[in-house]
Amino acid sequence: MEAIFEFVNVDKSQNLEAFTQKKLDKIENKYNWIVRANVYFKKDENQKPNGYITEIRLSAPGPEIFAQSNENSFEASIAESVRDVERQCSKRKAKMNTH
Repeated sequence: MEAIFEFVNVDKSQNLEAFTQKKLDKIENKYNWIVRANVYFKKDENQKPNGYITEIRLSAPGPEIFAQSNENSFEASIAESVRDVERQCSKRKAKMNTH
């Protein structure tokens, strides 16, 4: 799966990219029909104590899979978004028909 990382109001971080890629690889191993992941890291100073926002959009057959979370660190935000995306992938796989 191709992963595209974008940083909005945040300095680019190889550690965040590696951490997220590791989590996404686990999803890719389970659901091989996912084509691409767009990951957005945003920081919003107006939301205290949180403000670390991660958005994940997965390109897959059917409607786009999307999750967003706002936590007190990027690591927690990534973990929450990945959990949401994985839950949606599981539901989509249950609905898929084999022909």
